[in-house]
Amino acid sequence: MRFGELIKNTSILGSNTEITSICYDSRKVTKGSLFVAIRGYQTDGHQYIQTAVQNGAAAIVAEENVECGVPLAVFPDTRKALAEIAARFYGNPADKLTLIGITGTNGKTTTTYLIKQVLDLLGIKTGLIGTNQNIIGDKVLPAKRTTPESLEMHEMFAEMVAAGVTHVVMEVSSHSLVLSRTYGIVFKEAVFTNLTRDHLDFHKTMDAYMESKAMLFTSAMHGAINADDAYCEGIEKAATCPVLRYGVTADCDLKAQNIRLSERGVIFTVNYKGKDYELRLGIPGMFSVYNALAATAACLGMGIPMEDIVKGLLLAKGVKGRAEVVQVIAPYTVIIDYAHTPDGLENIIGTIRGFVKGRIITLFGCGGDRDKTKRPIMGRVACELSDYCIVTSDNPRSEDPDSIIQDILEGMSAYKDRYTVVTNRREAIQKALSIAKEGDVVILSGKGHETYQILKDKTIDFDERTIVKEILKNAGA
Repeated sequence: MRFGELIKNTSILGSNTEITSICYDSRKVTKGSLFVAIRGYQTDGHQYIQTAVQNGAAAIVAEENVECGVPLAVFPDTRKALAEIAARFYGNPADKLTLIGITGTNGKTTTTYLIKQVLDLLGIKTGLIGTNQNIIGDKVLPAKRTTPESLEMHEMFAEMVAAGVTHVVMEVSSHSLVLSRTYGIVFKEAVFTNLTRDHLDFHKTMDAYMESKAMLFTSAMHGAINADDAYCEGIEKAATCPVLRYGVTADCDLKAQNIRLSERGVIFTVNYKGKDYELRLGIPGMFSVYNALAATAACLGMGIPMEDIVKGLLLAKGVKGRAEVVQVIAPYTVIIDYAHTPDGLENIIGTIRGFVKGRIITLFGCGGDRDKTKRPIMGRVACELSDYCIVTSDNPRSEDPDSIIQDILEGMSAYKDRYTVVTNRREAIQKALSIAKEGDVVILSGKGHETYQILKDKTIDFDERTIVKEILKNAGA
């Protein structure tokens, strides 16, 4: 494709230059590439323009005039420019797809899977983009981040169109909205699950965090909002599309009633337009009621009959790393959950408290290079709600694991007889299993679907399912 066609300016110098690929990483540039210089939070792509040219870049997109020896186009915001250029390069594939975006602190992953399972049941070929994995037809790809960069996203959309996919359900993170990864995309349906303390290292304040989530509802045709969430009004006020409100306690369009919770899942009645429907979902916890409501609201917004939604949710399965029971031969239960926020911990522990016969032993840590303010809050929540806690390392990244743990312990000072510290996560899991007794539930919180651990200088294999089974096998359990 020609440079001028990509940047929508055929009169610019060098507009007839043929472009063979788009790159924003100079190390990936090859002969004929268009290099888009992006200002990041850790590095500035403008510093690597000459490197890109040396590697074969045929043209440059930047935010300032630079001497580079190849055709140059200047844009005020190269993140938005990248999104637009990527869409054109791949033939505007998003325009050929029905897109459903889910945003919120918790519940995004499960809600996307529930919607996909309803659509699959109806014979609608549906792609998925999210934290756990990306799905294109029968092809499953690993996910590097919750919402891909715009270039990779449009490439994925193009592959989905080629595979016959017509609908895509995707997690839309607050980072992706602020950083214009979804810029220019029109969503058929936008869903807001909830907003709790997280990512304040990036957003700084909860109001800024909310405003980033609300951006999704300015690029959607229809929305669904959790009416019980404290930030519902702010999201709804910012929305430029009609919205359907769902919830349990607030006045709303889609309301859950007669809720019955058990270790096998949830059953409840949902009232919609004056008619009651019974919904069943085989995933335990009050949060499952909200996830089911969110999925139902999104499907209704797409015009899917309630009867089909009910059938789809009845057959829906759990999601890896979300209240996932590890299949082991032991007198106690081991559950892996991705909870990595105070609210997430409260949800999973509260769910298990509803059916546990013995004690709840919670193992958790906090990620490095992430919001530090939530660490003592998570410590307090875990100790208040659990019978015993083991504080350990999560993904420490560039931070010292013991320093992260000290931040957590600030919230646990009133519970010194209810926790222990084991920094090495594998040893911490071994400790948790060694003290578990009949009827207890051991929660391994924080890692969820992840099969790795990110340390300061490397990333190591770390699948907690495998580790639990190895420990029990070596112990002769």
